[in-house]
Amino acid sequence: MLQISDDLIDANDAFSDSMAFARQVGMMPPEGSPVELKMTGLFNRASRVGAKLAADAPEEIAEGVWIVRGGFPVRSMNVYLLRDRDGVLVFDGGIKAMTKAIAAAGARLGGITRLVLGHEHPDHRGIAPGLGVPVYVHADGKADAESDGGMHYVDWSKLRQPTRTVMPWMLKMWDGGPVKIEGTVAEGDDVAGFEVVHIPGHAPGQIALWRASDRLALVSDCFYTLDINTGRPGPPRLPHRAFNQDTEQAQASMRKIAALEPAAAWPGHAGPVTGDVRSQLEHAADTT
Repeated sequence: MLQISDDLIDANDAFSDSMAFARQVGMMPPEGSPVELKMTGLFNRASRVGAKLAADAPEEIAEGVWIVRGGFPVRSMNVYLLRDRDGVLVFDGGIKAMTKAIAAAGARLGGITRLVLGHEHPDHRGIAPGLGVPVYVHADGKADAESDGGMHYVDWSKLRQPTRTVMPWMLKMWDGGPVKIEGTVAEGDDVAGFEVVHIPGHAPGQIALWRASDRLALVSDCFYTLDINTGRPGPPRLPHRAFNQDTEQAQASMRKIAALEPAAAWPGHAGPVTGDVRSQLEHAADTT
């Protein structure tokens, strides 16, 4: 490939066929041979198994909204795909192991336009460095997203054993690392037909996405529907105090979402809250 300016060659890039070269020197079997077909089948099978272990296929939960559930063995990590023109926008960054599954799901839905982080913690930015799309976050979370993911304010002593020992190791495994942030979002911004709602407390830059037309809320870690110490599902509860930057502010943010009176509120982990969402979230803010 020659790049020419003013009748002069500026660059000459050559791209070799590495697979053909590998066959010529005996590193790979001949093209179309039984051995190559077997190798290709094994490779494709391993890829499919790896994708299934990392995450489920996308499931449509509302008009133009899909969820991909990831994690192993329990699918407790939620990433959302929102119809965005001809493609999809990704909301919440899940864990690193979900990167290929999210990329594949996005490709099937028309391509990924950008990723908006629900907040900056390691288990919500995991796919961001490897997804290859612009990443956005609330301005209050930008510094942590680009550094330690907010781990400087975590109080591990508030966790019971064995969670206190296991969780730091798990977060390192889930994390994709610091993220290059392309831009920021703010309260009231439109994101793929949803309104940005700033809900700090668990993390300074945590946001929810709210769609008034069907009263759908995607709320990241505004609340949990599982017990972090036992992994058991249950009613909504405040995020564990060990991970909150400001627990009182997290309670206020939960009440802020409750006041919207969602028909369904989908968190960053485990299952949604439906029915009388307002009463359930207000109760959780007061008692957990």
